[in-house]
Amino acid sequence: MARTAEEIPVSLTVRPSAPALAPLIGALGYVEGRFAHSAELALPTGGAQLLVNLDGDALSSSDRRTRGAALQGPYTEPAVIDPAQQRAVVWVAFRPAGAYPFLTVPVGAVRDRLAGLDELWGTDGAVLRERLLEAMAAGGPQACLRELETVLLRRAERPLEPDPAVRLAAALLDRGTPVGEVADRLGWTSRRLARRCAEQLGLPPKRYARVRRFQRLLGRVNAGPPDWALLAAECGYHDQAHLIHEFRALAGITPTAYAPRSPRERNHVPLGG
Repeated sequence: MARTAEEIPVSLTVRPSAPALAPLIGALGYVEGRFAHSAELALPTGGAQLLVNLDGDALSSSDRRTRGAALQGPYTEPAVIDPAQQRAVVWVAFRPAGAYPFLTVPVGAVRDRLAGLDELWGTDGAVLRERLLEAMAAGGPQACLRELETVLLRRAERPLEPDPAVRLAAALLDRGTPVGEVADRLGWTSRRLARRCAEQLGLPPKRYARVRRFQRLLGRVNAGPPDWALLAAECGYHDQAHLIHEFRALAGITPTAYAPRSPRERNHVPLGG
């Protein structure tokens, strides 16, 4: 079904303008829109996001609720979110291990949860939304995003340099390299790999690889009519039954029920009207 005009988001997506942030942040942006559905599934990606709701001072994910500025940790399960909270949102998509320098706790501490920035950053987190609203009023989305970059640079708790070994581990796991082979490539024990991944990626290596395999699958599903048996073989599943089992576990729905908001928004699945 085609979306009505009021459902089509207005969005601005940019790369970080501050060179120090480029290795840590894949993109940041502003999106606004109205949606006809009352709830939607947000599917796990293995990454962390910073979210600020400029329309209202609240964010929620399944049974978790925070004020309007929060960090969404790496999820390993689907979360139910409210489209009404996406009417005007500023977001930051961190690269693998990119959120780590901005936290005083391991990224694993915010795994599978929405954590308020007032909890993580104290006063700076509590006033971030107001600062971004002021920047938006003065100069629009571009000024708002630049202000957010300024805050991130000031809030860094650790050097703004990603751990090259963890980044390599993430890249190898993302391509489907077995965990044991990843540890061997790095010259690490499996225990050390698990500890460093949980600390900086937020997920154990096997769980991270599982979520990223699911994301590879979604990318292929959205490329054309799916042949599930072929996709199972190409994406690293044992067989079609394994693919279906994993899809249910990570999306909360069957593969045939998967109908994303749009091909570009493959991790947002509307639920009901």
